[in-house]
Amino acid sequence: MNTPAPILIIGIGNPSRGDDALGPLLIEQLQALHLPDVELLTDFQLQVEYALDLRDRQRIIFVDASLAAPPPFSFSPVSPSEDSSYSSHALSPGAVLHAYRKLFGEPPPAFVLAIRGEAFQLGAPLSANATANLASATTWLRQTLGNATTPAPASTSESSASMHLK
Repeated sequence: MNTPAPILIIGIGNPSRGDDALGPLLIEQLQALHLPDVELLTDFQLQVEYALDLRDRQRIIFVDASLAAPPPFSFSPVSPSEDSSYSSHALSPGAVLHAYRKLFGEPPPAFVLAIRGEAFQLGAPLSANATANLASATTWLRQTLGNATTPAPASTSESSASMHLK
């Protein structure tokens, strides 16, 4: 059996709903880079089965659009949490980590890269602000991943967002 890449990045969002496409679009841009030691996945929403994908990883990064994130993006640690999404068809990153904990023990360090979006209507194009926010988040993450393959906790805004590397 192959050992999974140390870093897993999951882009979450619906490309048909305007700025909700930010997660999958960031993954598309990273795929073109063929980053070593990084596995990239996308989906419309998180499911409990994603707990299986977290096994044998050193770091997990969930990428999603957010109305609550400060522009252009935030990057923050996420912990296991049994929340109301736990029993629905779409889970939060914390609920996926909670499922992992129940199945396998303590999950690997995980983070949410929340890219500021503003327009999520069905059929809407990516907004101009979201396009700029995506560019900032992609540049930051590309540079950070290019420096090392083991990101660690960081702050929550672009101006101070950096992954402390081991």
